Order: sequence, then C-alpha cells, then structure tokens
Amino acid sequence: LLLEANIYLTIEKYDSAALNFNSLVVNNDVFEKESLTARAYMGLARLYLKTEDYDESIKNGVSALEIAEANNFSKEEFEANEILGQAYEKREKYNLSLVHNRNLLKLKDSIFTIEKIKAEAKTADRIQFEFMSEEIKRQDTKIEELNESRNRSEITAILTSAFLTIISLLAVSLFRNNQIKLKTNDLLQTKNRELQTARDAAVQAMEAKTNFLSTVSHELRTPLYAVTGLAHLLLEENPSDDQKEHLKSLKFSGDYLLNFINDILQINKIDADKLEALNMEFNLKKVLADVISSLHQSAKENKTKLILEYDEEIPKHLMSDPLKLSQIFMNLVGNAIKFTKNGEVIVIAKLLKKVEEEVTIYFEVKDNGIGISTEQQQNIFDSFEQGSIQINREYGGTGLGLTIVKSLLGLFDSKIQLKSTLGQGSSFFFELDLKSKDSLVDDIAFEITQIDYDLNGLHVLVVEDNKINQVITKKMLDKRGVSCEIAGNGNTAVEMANASQYDGILMDIHMPGISGVEATIEIRKFDSDTPIIALTAISLDDSLESFYAAGCNDVVTKPFKPEVFYQKIGENILEHKLKKSVS
Repeated sequence: LLLEANIYLTIEKYDSAALNFNSLVVNNDVFEKESLTARAYMGLARLYLKTEDYDESIKNGVSALEIAEANNFSKEEFEANEILGQAYEKREKYNLSLVHNRNLLKLKDSIFTIEKIKAEAKTADRIQFEFMSEEIKRQDTKIEELNESRNRSEITAILTSAFLTIISLLAVSLFRNNQIKLKTNDLLQTKNRELQTARDAAVQAMEAKTNFLSTVSHELRTPLYAVTGLAHLLLEENPSDDQKEHLKSLKFSGDYLLNFINDILQINKIDADKLEALNMEFNLKKVLADVISSLHQSAKENKTKLILEYDEEIPKHLMSDPLKLSQIFMNLVGNAIKFTKNGEVIVIAKLLKKVEEEVTIYFEVKDNGIGISTEQQQNIFDSFEQGSIQINREYGGTGLGLTIVKSLLGLFDSKIQLKSTLGQGSSFFFELDLKSKDSLVDDIAFEITQIDYDLNGLHVLVVEDNKINQVITKKMLDKRGVSCEIAGNGNTAVEMANASQYDGILMDIHMPGISGVEATIEIRKFDSDTPIIALTAISLDDSLESFYAAGCNDVVTKPFKPEVFYQKIGENILEHKLKKSVS
C-alpha cells in the first residue's frame, strides 16, 4: 500500500495516493505500526505541499515529526523538518519555518561531522598506502634498469620490429571487424525495432483481453446475485413440486455460471501477476478432509468412492497458503469425480523427506475413470481445453480447472505431472517444499464444526446501491430474524453509522460516489468497534489486503452462498455482540 501510494504521488494521482496513505494511518501492523503511520503522515504532508494545501501539509508533517522523535526515526525526523520548513515558509510563518530549518541544519551538521572524521581517516590511510606503493615501484624500476642496461639496444631493435608488425596486422583486422560490426548493428537494430513493435502489440492485446474479461465477469456478478438469491428465497417458501424442480434447475445454472466466472477471474489474475502465495500456519490433513467433504455429494451422484490416504508422519503444523492448496485439490479431485462413474478417486499425501524444518511432500490424485489419450495429454493443461468436443458436450465444464492448477502450482515453484491410459484412469501428481513448525503444540481439536448461529434480534446497517440487491439481502436477513436499515451510498452510510448504533455493518465495496473502502475509513475515524463485513464482487484490481487495511473485519464475495453469509454474520457480528455484553 505504501509503495502504491508513493507511485500514485509521483504520477500525480493524488486521490489514489491519499486513499492509500489514509489507509495506513490507522494500520494494525504488528511489527511496523509506528513506522508505517509516520510514513503515511509524511506522504500526506508531501501530497498537500504539492497541491498547495499548506495547512493540511503542516498538520500531517507535525504528526509525522512527533512519531519520528518519539521512536528515534532519524530519516523521517529529517524529512519532516524539511517539509515543515517549506510549508511554514509558504504560509509566511517565517519564525516557525526558521525553527525547523535550524533543526534541519543541526541534523545535517551532526551527519557532516561524522562523515568528515571518516573521510579524514580514509584519506590518511590512502595517502600512506599510495606513498608506500610508489616507493616500491621506484625501487623495482631501478633494479630492472640495472639488469637490462647491458643488452638494451639489441632488444630494442627486435621489439620495435615485432611491435610494428603486430600494429600493422591489428590495424587490418580492426578495419575488417569494424565493417562487419557496422553491418551487423544495422541488421540488429532493424530486427529489434520489429520485435519491439510486435511485443507492444501483443502486450496491448493481452491487456485488452484481460481488462475485458475482468470487466465482463465483474459486471455479471450483480445480476447473478439476483438470480441465485431469488432462487434461494423461493426455494424456502414451500413451492410446489413442479416449481421446486424448476427452481433447483435455476439455482444449478446460477451456480454453474458463478463457477465459470470465478475460473475466468482466477486465470486473469494469474496472467496479470496479481496473485501471490501467502505463508501462514495450517493443518494439511484438515485442508484435504474439507475438500473431500465438500465434494462428497458430487461423488455420491456418480456412485464414486472418495478415499484419502494420508501419511501420519507429515508434521501437523505446516507453513504455506492453505486457500490456494484447497483450490488446487478442489480442481483436481472435482475433475477426477466428473470423469469417473461407479469407480473410486484416491487422494494421496506422503512425506518424502524432512530435514529440520524443511519438508517435501508428495501429492497424487488418481482415478479409474475414462482416462486421457496420449495425444490429448499434450495440451490438456491449456485454457478451455478438455481433450475433445465430445467430452465437453458429455461432461460439461469450462476446461479451466487444470490450467488453474498448473498456474497455482507455479506460485509454489512446483510442476503438475500426468500419467494416464485411455479407458483405465488418470493420475495427477506433484511435489511441494514446505516448512514445518515442530515447536507448535496442538491445543484445539482437529475438527472444527460449523456453528448454526441464532441471529434473531441483531440489528445491522446494509450499505448497497443496487435496488434488487437491497431487497434480496433484506429478505435473507429477515429469514433469520435480523432487522436492518438500508444506506444507498457511501456518504449516507457514514452519516447513519455516526447517528445510530448498529450491531454490525454489511458494506458493499463498489458504489458510485465514495467506495465502500473509503466509507469504512471514514467510519473507523469515529467508530473502531462495530464489526464491518465487506460484500464485494471482487474484480481484477481489488485487493483483500486493502479491505482489511481500511478497517473491515471480514470479506464475503458476491454472489454468496446463504450458509456462508449467515456464518460470517455469526462469527463477526453475533460473537462480537455476545463478548461485548459479557464484558
């Protein structure tokens, strides 16, 4: 965020820079909170100095200076005095400008004195070394002159002749090489220009495709939220059997379309280098068990057994990105189930080696389904590729699953491999290098059950600009006894949050006017306690880190599953209310 803010400031995108700096002013970083806050105030001071808002520049400069002096941040203290000196001078407060310029001079003098002493010592050492070197050279020269004086004239004649011969040959060679070099350079420059033009055209085409797909997938989420939300609500209103069948088909189609959009967005993020692996502590066995549990129904419909073969020697506490590992196995296992009927899918996790905290684990997902021919294996990991048109028509799907797996494993410096025989099944396998945390002790149960929260009596603020989404969200809350008030934009949300007390706030991110992130930053200035859950149709440019940095407690992506929606409200809003009432 700080790097983005400084870049925005450099290219004069002051609104974006101010948004990032303000996000960092109220940061919760464990290790560098004061440093980030000081730098954020400093950035705001520079920004307002550039935009000639000198009072705001002085206010932020003073805040930065106070933090820098309290924490002995010498660099920030130097910069703060420099900015304040300039700002006070612009405001014609010359006495205050003089104070900060004197402080600046003291800091420069202290630095200069230290550097001067170092320079003098270094110069003295250099002079002494040069004197000794010159003396040694003089002595060597005298010795050589004495040894060579007897036959100097003879050697001089021979050397002169050889020297002239060599010079002549060199001159001819250099002339020829220079002619060849000039021709080669002309050819290379022409080719470079052609390659540069082709590369620029390819980059522009890729960016246009990425932006188009990102925009389309993001825009589709709003009507899709209405489709899936209304289907869910209608299914809960005791429809007739005929209606229930149609509604289930509608919900299935909505879920299918959502998965397709998510796959496209995932590929776009990978292509645009917007994705990177996190590093956090997790339990691998629980991740694999959760994946198998979530796909159990799909396996049951295909009459396929799901089997987990887990090596208990694998450390219980590992460091990596559990979410992306879940995505990898969801795609691999889901793919295996789709192409396996009346068979079995086996998920294998085996410890290969462990050296101190360095762990290498072998993973394999194998099935006895339809298999993949040798020809199809060559391009099975390409986007939108499913082997053949017949397979696509019979089994469905986007053909992006294996592409996503390959790209995600690339983030871990790993590579997916495939063995398959047509008609006998397939095996996808890879290895991962992880870190273990042997010092951690299990103090909680392995299985964490989902809690069916009683949300009755909660009162929340829903911030949503889309009228249909307002109706759907309100009805979903009414179903669980949650009362709500609606704010149609970010400015209204800030005013209502300031005027009334709510158990929690459900904040849409993408709104006209001020965004949900900006509204959250404003609310956190006067209310740091009320839980805020971001509701967003995440696009290519969205960053979950920016939501949390602004002050959100959790994020739910739209269109969301009702059970996830209620679970997040229970975890963040209800539990916060219960803890608050106990204390």
